[in-house]
Amino acid sequence: MIDVLLIAVPAVPVVGALLVRLPRTPPGADRVNLIGASISAAVALTASVLGIVHGAQGLHGSWFVLDRAGACFLAVIAVVGWCSAMVSPTYLAGAGKSLFTARRARAWYYTAFYLFWAALLALALVKNLGVAWLLIEATTGASALLVAYSGRRNALEAGWKYLVLTTFGLAVALLGILILFAGLAPHGGTLATLDWQSIARHARGLPHQTALFALILILVGLATKIGWAPVHNWLPDAHSEAPPPVSALLSAALLPTVMLIAWRVVLTLGVAVPHHLADHLMLAFGLASLAIAVPFLWRPMAWKRLLAYSSLEHMGILALGIGFASPLATVGVIIHLAGHALAKSLGFYTAIPLLRHDPASAHRAPRGLARLSTPVAAGAGISLATLSGLPPSPLFFSELLILLGGIVAHQIAVVSIAAVLMALGFLGLAHALIETLAGESHGHRWRSGRTVRLTGRLTVGLTLGLLALSVGAYLLADSHAGASLMRGIA
Repeated sequence: MIDVLLIAVPAVPVVGALLVRLPRTPPGADRVNLIGASISAAVALTASVLGIVHGAQGLHGSWFVLDRAGACFLAVIAVVGWCSAMVSPTYLAGAGKSLFTARRARAWYYTAFYLFWAALLALALVKNLGVAWLLIEATTGASALLVAYSGRRNALEAGWKYLVLTTFGLAVALLGILILFAGLAPHGGTLATLDWQSIARHARGLPHQTALFALILILVGLATKIGWAPVHNWLPDAHSEAPPPVSALLSAALLPTVMLIAWRVVLTLGVAVPHHLADHLMLAFGLASLAIAVPFLWRPMAWKRLLAYSSLEHMGILALGIGFASPLATVGVIIHLAGHALAKSLGFYTAIPLLRHDPASAHRAPRGLARLSTPVAAGAGISLATLSGLPPSPLFFSELLILLGGIVAHQIAVVSIAAVLMALGFLGLAHALIETLAGESHGHRWRSGRTVRLTGRLTVGLTLGLLALSVGAYLLADSHAGASLMRGIA
């Protein structure tokens, strides 16, 4: 019965991608989308609950592994995917021209969206590194089409840049996987050799040089998809040009899900390299991402571009938590994952009414939203306040836990540098928050149309989720929970 449920997790959205092409009218496609998204999210959330209930060892099968950490990632993908599907009809209603003919544009959008979502859900479950690579590559095709959906020149360039750079990075990762497979060939020589448990069981027998080459190539290759600096060049353009619901799925689901694969690689293969080099590589990615993101967060930027550079910052913070490899930091990573997903999604959903009423916000920083629209100002304000780490947001607690975890791991120098960079990032986003809400605005108050009302409802719902997560941060912040999560990852 559990096998059937877990097969249904990616299968239901794949079926949705097929069924959404049947209706001949936009309202019909929207109805299929709403039903398909609700069923897909319900199945995925049910599976994630089972993964958490079964404890640190989780559920294991012929093709899947669902431990507590994987269940948390699965739940995030389900929630963000469902929210993005719910707001997609509102976005599409005012999207205008696209790459496709007006009659079939909506069907193509939903098809690519559901295939992208299905690959992400499967990625959180798969137990094999080789299959995980194939799924990551599959996300590239569907999401590149969505990035370029509007058909504008900038969107086409962003989609092409994203496709080329991430495909090149995944080619590097594939080379590392092949080196790893060759090193592990005496222990099987089949695809199952790349199962996480198989890698963990035989990694210590690998020659240090082979393990080191494989580890570096895999992590550097995956870094291009995660958006870690210095291989993050596609990220600002893709997040800026993609439809807002897709931007939310890219930032809140794709980046951290690929990071889950990198995390599993570190925990299973990292034991084969000396001097904790795998953890140090994660710390290097984390500090580099923070250092490059901070100067951009201090500059006035278009709304979606600001959120994109915020993603670079937060992927860096997650990399630090993984690199510290302590129970406190692990708990911080899980809390940060969920809090970032909710806050970042809210920020991108807020872009729908913002860009519709103020199209110039696509190229410049928005100002004075509090005088223009209360619901939009609330959505933007809560998103930025949470992403900045302003207490009592869950990201305040998660960042504190990650830094404390670094101290426990005796990484005092890294913690000191990271704390300074996080403080600078906080100041940059806090300034953007003040200007966005209370800066000098132009124009008259916006009418409370469909997009504004939808933003208000989403703000209430996601804010309740953030508050619940803040309370949960207190309950999770103990060493036993962190140790349990760490054992489950591997």
